[in-house]
Amino acid sequence: MYKNGLTYGKCTAIVLLTHIIMLLAILLRGKYDTPQDILPLAVAVIGLDLTYSIVLRFLYRQMTYTLDFVLLLLINISVMFQSCFGGVGFAAKHYVTCIVALAVCQVGFLLTRNHVWIQSKKIVLYILLGVLILSILLLTGSRSMWINIGPISIQPSEFMKPVFVLICATSIREQHEKKKILFFYVSKEMMILTGAFIVIVGLQWWCRDLGSLPTFAAAYGCALACRLCYPKAKFSKKTIIGISAIAAILVALALRFAPGYVQNRLSVDIWNQMEGDGYQQCKALIAIAEGGLFGKGPGCGSLYKVFASDTDIVFSTICEEWGFLVALLSILILMAMMLLPMINKPRSYFHTTMILGCVAVLIVQMGLNIFGSCNLIPFTGVTIPFISQGGSSMITSGFLAGMLKAGQSPVFKKPEPKKKKARARKAVAAA
Repeated sequence: MYKNGLTYGKCTAIVLLTHIIMLLAILLRGKYDTPQDILPLAVAVIGLDLTYSIVLRFLYRQMTYTLDFVLLLLINISVMFQSCFGGVGFAAKHYVTCIVALAVCQVGFLLTRNHVWIQSKKIVLYILLGVLILSILLLTGSRSMWINIGPISIQPSEFMKPVFVLICATSIREQHEKKKILFFYVSKEMMILTGAFIVIVGLQWWCRDLGSLPTFAAAYGCALACRLCYPKAKFSKKTIIGISAIAAILVALALRFAPGYVQNRLSVDIWNQMEGDGYQQCKALIAIAEGGLFGKGPGCGSLYKVFASDTDIVFSTICEEWGFLVALLSILILMAMMLLPMINKPRSYFHTTMILGCVAVLIVQMGLNIFGSCNLIPFTGVTIPFISQGGSSMITSGFLAGMLKAGQSPVFKKPEPKKKKARARKAVAAA
C-alpha cells in the first residue's frame, strides 16, 4: 500500500530475491543432466521479473503496486513449479499463458475501475453471459464444457466467472424498490440475478461439470449477503432465516439426486480401491507424505506420471518435489493477494461486492483443489488459480486479479508535496 514502507524498489528486490533463491534450490537439489538445462528457465523468470517491473513503473500512475508484485511473485513461482515436474526443463506453454494472464490483469483493472462506466454496461454483461452459455450448448459437443480448435482447448465456463461477478456487482451497486412475493420483499434486480444464477446451475448440471458450481454459488452468496447488508437497508431476520432454510433444502436435494458418478465419489473408500476410483487420491496422499516438509527435490518426484498431476492434484505434486512448507507458502502468497484489496476502503459499494465475489471465486476454487488432493472432499476437477496448468483458468484468474486491483486502487493521484501540505496547515491555523 502507499506509505507502507515498501517502496517500488524494495518490492522489486523482494520478488527477484525470492525467485533467485528458488532457482538456486533447483540448481542444488534439482534433477537435470547439465547446469545448462536450468538456463532457459532462469532467463525466462528473471527476464519477466525485470520486464514487468519496468512496464509497471512507466505504464501506470497509481497509488499502489502491491498486488501487482504479489501476482508477479506467484506467477513465476508457478512457472518454476510447472517446469520441474518429472525433471528440470522449461514449461514454455505455461510461461506464455502466465504472460497473457499478467496482460489480462491490466485489462481487467482498466475495465472495472470506473464503477459508473461498468454500471452503464450491465446489459452488455448479460448479453456476454448469454453468448458464453450458447457457445457451450452449441459448440462444445454432447454435454461437454470444452471447445476444441485444433490443438487448442477453450473452456467458456471459466470466462463466465468474472462476467457473473460483475453482474452481481452491478446488480447490488445501489438500493432498489422492493416488491412483496409470498413472504419476502425482493427487488427486480435481485430476481434477474437469481434467474441468471439458476440458468448457470442448470447448465453446469446438464454438462456434468458440478465441480465449478461452488464457485458460482459462492459469488452469488456474496452478492446476496451484500444485498441484505446494504447500508441503510432494513435488516430482516425473517428473510435471512428463510434464505438459509431454502439453501439447506437445495443442498440436501442436490446430494440426494446427484448423478451416479458424484455419488460414487462421495462414498468411495480410496484405500480399498487403490487401482480403481481411489487411484489418484491415493497417489496424491502418498506423494504428500513422501515429500515431507522439504520435498524430494525439484524434478525428483514420481507423481507427474499420474493423470492431472499438474492441474487437479498439483498441490500434491508440489508437496512431493518441493515439500509441504513451500507448497503452503505458495498458498499463503495467493491468499495474501486476495486479502490485499480488503485493506483499503473501497470507493463504492460496487467495488465492495466485486472484491468479495472475486475472492469468493478464487478461494473456493483453491480450497476445492487442495481439499480434493488431501482426500478431505471428492475430486472436483478445478484448478488452483495461477498455479495449475490451464490456459482458460489462467486467463480468467488474471482478469479476476485485475478486478481485485481495481477495488484496491480505484483512485489515481500523486501524493501532495510536503511544502504544499505545510502551507495548507499554516493557512488553516491562520484562519
